[in-house]
Amino acid sequence: MAPRGLGCWRWAARPRALLLPGAAFPFGFRQLFCTLELAPHICVVGSGPAGFYTAQHLLKHHPQAQVDIYEKQLVPFGLVRFGVAPDHPEVKSYGAEDHRTLGIPGEELPGVISARDFVGWYNGLPENRKLAPNLNCDTALILGQGNVALDVARILLTPTELLEKTDITAEALNVLEQSQVQRVWIVGRRGPLQAAFTIKELREMINLPGSQPLLDPADFSGLEELIKVAPRPRKRLLELLVRTALKPPEAKGIDRRAETPRAWGLRFLRSPQKVLASPDGGRVAGIRLAVMKLEGSGENAQAVPTGAVEDVPCGLVLSSVGYKSRPIDPTVPFDPKLGIIPNSEGRVLGAPGLYCSGWVKRGPTGVIATTMNDSFLTGQALLQDLEEGVLPLGPKLGYAMIEPLLKNRGVQPVSFEDWEKLDEEEVAQGQVAGKPREKLVDPQQMLRIIRH
Repeated sequence: MAPRGLGCWRWAARPRALLLPGAAFPFGFRQLFCTLELAPHICVVGSGPAGFYTAQHLLKHHPQAQVDIYEKQLVPFGLVRFGVAPDHPEVKSYGAEDHRTLGIPGEELPGVISARDFVGWYNGLPENRKLAPNLNCDTALILGQGNVALDVARILLTPTELLEKTDITAEALNVLEQSQVQRVWIVGRRGPLQAAFTIKELREMINLPGSQPLLDPADFSGLEELIKVAPRPRKRLLELLVRTALKPPEAKGIDRRAETPRAWGLRFLRSPQKVLASPDGGRVAGIRLAVMKLEGSGENAQAVPTGAVEDVPCGLVLSSVGYKSRPIDPTVPFDPKLGIIPNSEGRVLGAPGLYCSGWVKRGPTGVIATTMNDSFLTGQALLQDLEEGVLPLGPKLGYAMIEPLLKNRGVQPVSFEDWEKLDEEEVAQGQVAGKPREKLVDPQQMLRIIRH
């Protein structure tokens, strides 16, 4: 096992950093360990986008500030590194510690996994390196119709020769090369008007080499007037869906020579009721979906059961129904229903000196730009409180307090220079394979490289 502890990165005039594996703090949590009048000492827990943007804002607007960033992994950048599809290096949009469970019978069966874990597996998140998804099935079904769901579907269906030049892990690439998955269903509780994916991700799916879309024209009947008055981004998305659904087969570029061409499809107004087991009970064999109908209209329409159900055979079920943050400690306020720390403009309610940013502040919504602006606002609130003298002051010494504590617990820090060694090794291995980098996923191997 890798040593447990907190990771600490230190920024003053020149950014420095320390990292340690094993802590379990929610993404984007902030604590002010020490506030000196001229040189405030600020602690940030989590080195994902929210953490970095908050630190950036503080350092930019308070030149005397010293910022320590603590991280549980051996490497920085959080889900910018671990949560983005390898063929989408420009997209940085995830950030939370956990996923939402389905809460239905059978979800504990082998072959039912969370999209978060699957994304972590192909992106080299150490805790997911042993996931070993079984892709020896014809059909996979993804529950959820957001961008993460389309990311997962695209990775399952993309020809592996196109993934070879990305930073996908070697293990994931090997498993995908052996994959038997030919069809992927992407299932949502509501209708086309409420689908959460964006047009960029949809267009990539439609143009995916070697695959064909399976869209039922009946799903889009009667929507013409609603499409006309929809906001422009939603209108363009729906128009693309309708054009794709109504194309004649010969215009869809289907390779008639292929005996079993890969395909993906959207299933609307379906809600999971039960995961169906194989005859021996050893793994998933299908899923029972409740047929829904919409009450209301637009974004606020609610899906309610009609009483009908349908069973869909599949050998793999991936749950992409949302992310959530975890509570950090019993002494820190947390709303388990919303998955956030109760706060006012980033100030943790009832806890002077504590701040939060990112999804633990506002919930699992938005992309990198949303997180950036949100983090700047949290940093602004902290600096305002510093200026107004409302923060608790005391003789706490930041990392000077933490360092002996870690030593007493037998925790070995991983320095920023150590991360640079890992980065150099990943890039070197990637060059050999013709990739941007070959991500290291084994903590023990990473530690051996660091200590070499």
